[in-house]
Amino acid sequence: MILLVVDTQKGCFSEKLYMFETVKENIKQLITVARENNVEVVYVQHDDGPGTDLDRSADNYEIYEEFAPVEGEKRFEKNVNSAFHPMTGLTEYLRSKGEKDIITIGVTTDYCMDATIKSGFENGFNILVPSYTNSTYDNPYFDRETAYKYYNEYMWGTRYAKIITVEQALRLLREKCWRKM
Repeated sequence: MILLVVDTQKGCFSEKLYMFETVKENIKQLITVARENNVEVVYVQHDDGPGTDLDRSADNYEIYEEFAPVEGEKRFEKNVNSAFHPMTGLTEYLRSKGEKDIITIGVTTDYCMDATIKSGFENGFNILVPSYTNSTYDNPYFDRETAYKYYNEYMWGTRYAKIITVEQALRLLREKCWRKM
């Protein structure tokens, strides 16, 4: 089992996110418990290219301070929505380790999280999404709350992932096995 942290960069993670404080505290707690129980924490960062808010040479590219990786934690980079796109090398890395169970957290719900969850499913991974560990912003079609609820309460759990509570995720990290649920 691994904890996959998607795009929690300074340029993506701000107080304008839906349920910001709750999501922030839940992500911090999951990362802490994963580390305490020797569950690998893997980060994915989005690079939109030179001159953008997510330019790899800009401060906004760095992981939000409260979630920052510690020495030895893996980072993968992408310039597409899915963390499992072949360009990242994440799929190959997880397969080489024999990992199948992935707790997935991060931002944004309706972009990179959605693409990552669906792609992870299509690549044969068991994707678990704890409630209120992902978030998004208002967009032209959904306000942030509606977007969050659409994916977390309707879309993902019907086919692509198992939606669980934060408490269940914490228990899984301590036990290192999701099939005990």
